[in-house]
Amino acid sequence: MSKKVAIVSVAQSAGPASKDNFYDQAYRVTRECLDKVGMTRDDLGTVVSASSDIFHGGISCANAYYWETTGAFLKNASRQDGESLFAFMYGAMRIMTGQYDNCLLLALCKGSENPENDTCTLMFGDPFYHRNLGLTETTSAAFQMQAYMEKYGVTKEQCAKVAVKNLGNALRNPYAHRRGKYTVADILNSAPAAAPLTDLQIAPKSEGFVAMLLASEKKAKKLTDKPVWFKGYGSSLDTYFLGDRDLLKTQLRTAAAQAYKMAGIKDPKKEIDVAEVTEPYAFQELLWCEELGFCKPGGAGKMIDKGTTEISGALPVNPSGGVLANNPYVSRGLQRLAEGFLQIRGEAGEHQVDKKVKTALAHGTHGFAGQCHAVAIIGV
Repeated sequence: MSKKVAIVSVAQSAGPASKDNFYDQAYRVTRECLDKVGMTRDDLGTVVSASSDIFHGGISCANAYYWETTGAFLKNASRQDGESLFAFMYGAMRIMTGQYDNCLLLALCKGSENPENDTCTLMFGDPFYHRNLGLTETTSAAFQMQAYMEKYGVTKEQCAKVAVKNLGNALRNPYAHRRGKYTVADILNSAPAAAPLTDLQIAPKSEGFVAMLLASEKKAKKLTDKPVWFKGYGSSLDTYFLGDRDLLKTQLRTAAAQAYKMAGIKDPKKEIDVAEVTEPYAFQELLWCEELGFCKPGGAGKMIDKGTTEISGALPVNPSGGVLANNPYVSRGLQRLAEGFLQIRGEAGEHQVDKKVKTALAHGTHGFAGQCHAVAIIGV
């Protein structure tokens, strides 16, 4: 049994709509990922993919549709639907059993061929009660944002600063979809959405294909001289009905506690060097930072005021631009992990943080107001 699992290679596609077809985009990231370590598809042990039937994929039988362009035929494989960080854990566990010495992870989302995100998320709701109300991920987030501001005194301006930071960081990221140099006023005066949210505080609908190769300790050392090790993981799912939940005390706390315990992390604010979190709505980066233990409840507004989460700050959060800059719905969690991998290896290009990164956190979320959360810790 392999007790250690490493990420040895990643590849990703850009977020803007592409005229290239699904097959070509999936093939390119797979080929690039394998070429970086000198492997072919014949060398693969197992494959775990993250893709969505119908809603965010636009196709049925998603795990069969792209097979010949990625994992090849006659390979042991599985598919995960929803939050792609789950695919990472499934792949890691397959290696830890000792049955395989490598695993290809794939996350696939061609956003340009999908309906609008909230056209899809409307279908997440109960068909008898929620859909007739028009409850979507965005309207749920609006309730959550209003409750957050009212309880802790966090301001609209502090929430908007997240969008200013992340869309500014995205100017340095060639894979980003939405980017720009904005002011707080620009963010708050952008087109109104579900109050108090405005358009530039909401993630776009993006493309996103991500390939990642995992390997056992023995195999990893043969494939690369810079393996990045899996340290910890946690996930947790909250109850389905929105009204039955405390929107400001989510299961991210549970998922993070599991990941920290596994990784041996006692003080995440000091021990995490960089965090890539999934923030489909700007204010959620603040709330998630609190839930991750980076500050006390209600304290993230002051944290962003101080510049703590800037790319040059003490704890950079989303130096890539995060999901506000690039939102391939199914792929976004694994993309956060890929960005953490690049930061640790010093290969993030212009959005590389200004300090040595030994430990990175990746976070993914799915469902109304953060119903489901996953957290992964990786490091050297």
